[in-house]
Amino acid sequence: MTTSKSVARDAQRNRRRELEEGVNGIRREERALLFSTAAEKWLAVGKGKRGEWSANTLTLYKLCLSHLKPFFGGKLIFNIEPGDIEVYQRARRREGASGRTVNMETSILRQVLKKHKCWTRLGGDFKPEAERENIGRALSDEQEKKLLKAAASRKYGDVALYPIVVLGLNTAMRRDEVRKLQWKQVSLEGHTLAVGKAKTQGSTGRRIPLNSTTVAVLEMWQSRFPHAKPEHYIFPANEHHHTDPTRPLRSFRTAWRAATREAGLPGLRFHDLRHHVITKLAEGLASEQTIMAIAGHLSKRMLERYSHIRMEAKRKALDAIATEEIDAGYLQKSLQSEDRGKRAIQ
Repeated sequence: MTTSKSVARDAQRNRRRELEEGVNGIRREERALLFSTAAEKWLAVGKGKRGEWSANTLTLYKLCLSHLKPFFGGKLIFNIEPGDIEVYQRARRREGASGRTVNMETSILRQVLKKHKCWTRLGGDFKPEAERENIGRALSDEQEKKLLKAAASRKYGDVALYPIVVLGLNTAMRRDEVRKLQWKQVSLEGHTLAVGKAKTQGSTGRRIPLNSTTVAVLEMWQSRFPHAKPEHYIFPANEHHHTDPTRPLRSFRTAWRAATREAGLPGLRFHDLRHHVITKLAEGLASEQTIMAIAGHLSKRMLERYSHIRMEAKRKALDAIATEEIDAGYLQKSLQSEDRGKRAIQ
């Protein structure tokens, strides 16, 4: 009898433990994980899978986590609620993050929680942010002039806004590709520029020819740094009026926003300059291969958009040389010939 009671008591204790560990399929030690710890474990597993994540993908995931950790890092993963995610989304939008950026970050949050079986109960209440439908914004000639005029203001001299904008308007380079440029990547004599580490592998190292405007502005900018070395950054860090050419400019976001407002272009993104350049290239009937050689990787949706722009430009070009009048005699003869053919068949 004693043995039977002991067996029953042990069985009851084991069953209770199974129930405790089986809530939503989560073991007790996993439930007690802080989000910061769970995120590092998730990241380590991904890095450990051969060929799972590229270096660029890993960089992107770490960037997303750098925003998620300050907010969720101190929370137990099982205690994260839908309301917490909504608060995070609102906070990020107030900081100026786009809907797409916030969705990328919450996607990482979902993957971390899903890995530890804590997402199922949240999924039904989660609502992603709305994303912009358009792929970019092209400027008119007048808007381009206003932007350059605003960027040339002396108050933006410390962040080199004018040469940065000139590069953006003439090369289709991304923000970080411009920000991290070093003098060794540019040949002012050869009028060429080699892009450094880019967002995608296909974009890294691409060579871009520089037009005369860009070369002239970079030569003027270079004159400010007579002792610059090849490994120095073209747009060096500038903090408290101290320039450090061994580090790149940290950010020009504040100056950019102020200048775009002055130019009457609130909400314009630096990335829109990339779209602006590619649109002008497409309107100039540049081939898809030429555009990609300059701009690097383009999404399928972007290629379709620029293909449409190129076709419209071709149509306008042919409309401009179209013969205005059709020979009336030829048209009349064609109609008479068509009528004789029909009677012959009858």
